[in-house]
Amino acid sequence: AISDKGGRLVRKLTGDERESLAALTSYGVDSALLEVTETGLHKSIMDATRPVRELLLGNKLHDYDSQAQGTDFKVILPAIIFSGDQDRDAKASLYRPQTKQGDPRIWFYGLKAQANPFDILAIVPNAGTLLLINLTQLAARYIKAGRLGAILSAMSRPAGSASEELLERLQVLAKAGPLKSVMADRSDTAIGRTLEAALGIAMNSSKSPDYKGIELKASRRRKAARAVRKTLFAQVPDWSRSPFKSSAEILQAFGYDRGDDFKLYCTVNAAKVNSQGLSFDVQAEAGDLWEVSNQAAIDKFAVWSLDKLRERLASKHAETFWVTARPEMLGSQEWYHLDKVLHTRKPVLSQLDPLLDQGVITMDHLIKRTPTGGAKEKGPLFKIAGPDLPLLFPPPLE
Repeated sequence: AISDKGGRLVRKLTGDERESLAALTSYGVDSALLEVTETGLHKSIMDATRPVRELLLGNKLHDYDSQAQGTDFKVILPAIIFSGDQDRDAKASLYRPQTKQGDPRIWFYGLKAQANPFDILAIVPNAGTLLLINLTQLAARYIKAGRLGAILSAMSRPAGSASEELLERLQVLAKAGPLKSVMADRSDTAIGRTLEAALGIAMNSSKSPDYKGIELKASRRRKAARAVRKTLFAQVPDWSRSPFKSSAEILQAFGYDRGDDFKLYCTVNAAKVNSQGLSFDVQAEAGDLWEVSNQAAIDKFAVWSLDKLRERLASKHAETFWVTARPEMLGSQEWYHLDKVLHTRKPVLSQLDPLLDQGVITMDHLIKRTPTGGAKEKGPLFKIAGPDLPLLFPPPLE
């Protein structure tokens, strides 16, 4: 086996590894991913990457920044390694060596017997103990069973009570018949605006959740089997640190004529370069997400703070109702039959970086030149495909 990690946090996950990660995410616990390297396995060392360091610091287990260099200052934490169909108690070593500027390291004693090069590991903190889960060797069914399943179940978080109230209101609306669209055209926002109006939610530009802390996301039910991407949040780059200082500059550099419009409508991700030559570069150590052009003269041109993106995800989706409606044309007007709702809660924020890195979370530019020569952008909109929601959220209730 060879790794295609490249500049990513970890290599691209296999289908089985994604299933195991979704099984882990289903418990709503924080985690960080590591890829085992041949050199690391041989020398018994792994880099404590930024996601790992943030995970340990956020759970008040260890602060590498305040740790002195050298073996005398090594910290040992209890650990449990889960791999294949077995588990074993172990110890985790957290230290900064005297060499190489004291780059943060982590190692789990006994790992050589339970991992191979290029295996993907998930670290989960639990009451002072580190759970190390080998996603490559541990099938999803084993994550939900035995000792590991019992530990993760005890760590799960309950849902809020406002969801019951909102569900009842949606059920009343559904039983009353289809909702007449409040918009004349069949725009993507029509169903959301119509549902908000039916619930008495005033239209506003606030980034706060819509209903008593619950975010509402509404979409039309599609007849096709293709995966519909769902919008997580909108967030502009940090213009103060970006070489480009506005959406207008991005439009000018990469836009195209389409009919009477000059626009840039495209999807950007870290897994591949799009037709406009744009892609993402996740720089986890620096804590940045860069948008990059394959034009050497431009290269990196817009940056987002990963901390800011996690903050937006947390504030927007503590609880979310993803409502699906079946559209029907009656005369010249569109009506909506409320069909179903998926209720998600507490996104696993530590998964944002790797899901961006894997190309699972993407971003849409929707920029159009205005009559005055400026630019208007509806986003940038960060999105995830519906089938990939379990990688970011505990299992939705339908």
